[in-house]
Amino acid sequence: MSDFEKLKEDFKNKLARAQNSKEVDLIRAEIFSKNGFINSEFKKLGSLTEEEKKKLATKINSAKQELTKLFNEKSLNLLGSEIDERIKKEKDDVTLPEKDFRIGKIHPVSQVIDEISSIFSEIGFSVEEGPDVESEYYNFTALNTPENHPAKDMHDTFYIEENMKTLLRTHTSPVQVRTMLKGRPPFKIIAPGRTYRSDSDQTHTPMFHQLEGLHIDKNITMGHLKGCLNYFVKEFFEVDKIKMRFRPSHFPFTEPSAEVDIGYRIEKNKIVIGEGDKWLEILGCGMVHPNVLKNSKIDSNKYQGFAFGIGIDRLAMLKYGINDLRSFFECDYRWLNYYGFDPLDVPTNYRGLSKWNLQQSGLKTI
Repeated sequence: MSDFEKLKEDFKNKLARAQNSKEVDLIRAEIFSKNGFINSEFKKLGSLTEEEKKKLATKINSAKQELTKLFNEKSLNLLGSEIDERIKKEKDDVTLPEKDFRIGKIHPVSQVIDEISSIFSEIGFSVEEGPDVESEYYNFTALNTPENHPAKDMHDTFYIEENMKTLLRTHTSPVQVRTMLKGRPPFKIIAPGRTYRSDSDQTHTPMFHQLEGLHIDKNITMGHLKGCLNYFVKEFFEVDKIKMRFRPSHFPFTEPSAEVDIGYRIEKNKIVIGEGDKWLEILGCGMVHPNVLKNSKIDSNKYQGFAFGIGIDRLAMLKYGINDLRSFFECDYRWLNYYGFDPLDVPTNYRGLSKWNLQQSGLKTI
């Protein structure tokens, strides 16, 4: 018997004695690996004559096929044996109750974004998006923010680069500039998304959600802004009457600027939205500053418009009776199961946005 045949028989005997898949894999490596038996034999072909090469190559290929077949049979037999052994050890008690099956919930922030988008879509607004990592130009300069404005300080803004040219956007307002630069007026958009500021307490988090609104066209006035927001607030809080006031304010990107408060009252320790002798601030707004239009390549002598910014998390807290903003981001299933929405509870203005959840939270409307 040649050395080749002897080695082949040795491997066949080893394989026959293998007790488990691990031993089979070790033997397989000895035969078929880069430096294994088969490749070592093929390397010998280079020093042989053509006739010897043909004979040895035929012998090697035949051995390779034979050993491969044996390995496959052995692996299948061992696999079956190992499964049988595992079944004997693992016993399932069919009398045990089935595992609890839980359906996920829609996060209140996602739900509120859908609700707001649904409301504004009814009056012709479309949704635009922009990058979370923004340039200093789009986030500040293009929006008429002065060089020495406090918002540009490092303790307020998360800068990505030391030269302070790249940052995490502090508001979704850059989307309005990007939208105006890539198109022609009129524009009627909302831009919901994540924003970032260096702040954290019961009513502030480093990451939060904001929605920007923009309407640019000919002959747009403050009256259009007031009518738009009045419609939105009534639809969002699902009330027939709403008491609103516009307080003069200042934002670099709007002139004139205002903050919007809505009326409410406390009834049985619960907030009742609509009318009352108390006020809640809910958003900021104003007429788009001519410098912003200029930076966006829009003729301010021909076009004008309004913009507004809404804190989505704040509206969710107010509408659904959530007291701590930080709970939005703690990934507590119990909290989400209570405040969350069923996946098929799609917002629509025609059947009411969230009557069931209003009842659950205890927040009333008039």
